[in-house]
Amino acid sequence: MRPKPFMPTVLNDDKRFVRDQTSDLVWHRVFHRPLYIDTDRSGVVHHANYLRYFELGRSELMRDLGYPYREVEADGFVYPIIELGNSYYQPLQYDDPMWVHTRPAQLERVRVRFDYLITNADSGEVLCQGFTRHCCLGSSGKPAPIDEQTTKFWQSFPS
Repeated sequence: MRPKPFMPTVLNDDKRFVRDQTSDLVWHRVFHRPLYIDTDRSGVVHHANYLRYFELGRSELMRDLGYPYREVEADGFVYPIIELGNSYYQPLQYDDPMWVHTRPAQLERVRVRFDYLITNADSGEVLCQGFTRHCCLGSSGKPAPIDEQTTKFWQSFPS
């Protein structure tokens, strides 16, 4: 199975955000290179490390939009992952330049979903795509409505 084409163009001269010309969706992006420790015996990035890259993308997105995880937790909320999925198309190897693209995808009453695309920074080829779904937990550790700051964060994402 081949992924749909991804043709990003920089949004409003801000290199942190791109618009995909094929879907018209806006994505936040962060540059990264896999470390040697990310690879397995076969010399490619171990599949579990893509979840770390998703977290990198999500954390940088939230930081760049002014609501880093540290503040989320200081406000008494945590968002553990309750579901995830990903599809792999081409392997990453040590030191391959990549873009981790992240976008807020769904905002529900107590859950949020982020979507991800990882592309080769040189060729633009889609290497992996996936999602994470998170449940909002309040200070009691029980599901809680999405906090006001996260709702504002969601609404401030460029369209």
